[in-house]
Amino acid sequence: MLSLKSKNNLITMAQNVRSNAYSPYSKYPVSAALLTGSGKVFTGVNVESAAYPTTMCAERVAVFSAVTAGEQDFTAIVVMTDNGGSPCGSCRQVLAEFGLNTIVIITNGAGEILEETSVAKLLPGAFTPTDLA
Repeated sequence: MLSLKSKNNLITMAQNVRSNAYSPYSKYPVSAALLTGSGKVFTGVNVESAAYPTTMCAERVAVFSAVTAGEQDFTAIVVMTDNGGSPCGSCRQVLAEFGLNTIVIITNGAGEILEETSVAKLLPGAFTPTDLA
C-alpha cells in the first residue's frame, strides 16, 4: 500500500517535469514519476520525433533512467496527461518486465488521481521473463 504522502510526492514530481515534454506533433505532453523499491524516484517525459516510430513515452523514459542507475525493483509509477490517458501497450509491456505488482496511478494535468491500478490489471496475460524459462 502506497501512502498518500508518497502518492502526492510522485504526483508533484510528475507535475514538475511535465513542462519539459517535447510533444510538438501530438500536442499531448506526458510525464511520469517512477518510485523504486529503494525509495528513489525517476522522472520522464515523452519525447516526440518527426520520424514518429522513434518517439519515446514518458513511462519508458523513467524506466530506462531507473535501469541505467541500477534500479530494477519498482513500486509505483504516476502517469500524468491532460485528460488522464492510460499507458500505451509498449509501456505496459516494459513495466511488466520488472513486475506485475507495480502500482500505476493515472492522473490528469491538475494532479487529480483518476485511476489507481496495477501493471497486472493493465496487461492481463502479460508475457514476462518467466515465460522464457
